[in-house]
Amino acid sequence: QVQLVESGGGLVQAGGSLRLSCAVSGSPFSTFVAGWFRQAPGKEREFVASISWSGRSIYYSDSVKGRFTISRDNAKNTVYLQMNNLKPEDTALYYCATGAVVAGRRTNDYNYWGQGTQVTVSS
Repeated sequence: QVQLVESGGGLVQAGGSLRLSCAVSGSPFSTFVAGWFRQAPGKEREFVASISWSGRSIYYSDSVKGRFTISRDNAKNTVYLQMNNLKPEDTALYYCATGAVVAGRRTNDYNYWGQGTQVTVSS
């Protein structure tokens, strides 16, 4: 059974930074695409960033490009999301997920999901 556990969320002021982590167990993590999504209240879950198994292919949504950085450590079965210059509109529940579609931006491209970690950015 594949399990994903996110951590690192919290409350931060606008302009601040947070680093999210997602620990994956129960699967050969290094062969999977890993992604981050977020969902704000009343909105659909949206793509944030993804990274291929090798780390050579990385994709971001336009809304976070230049501020967020996705990375992975296959030896630790962990994917990270460094979030800088946070804005109030980044407030959401952040989910990590694994799948097999490189450059996948749809929720259907991912098979396994974590429970999410809350990020709240105050103005």
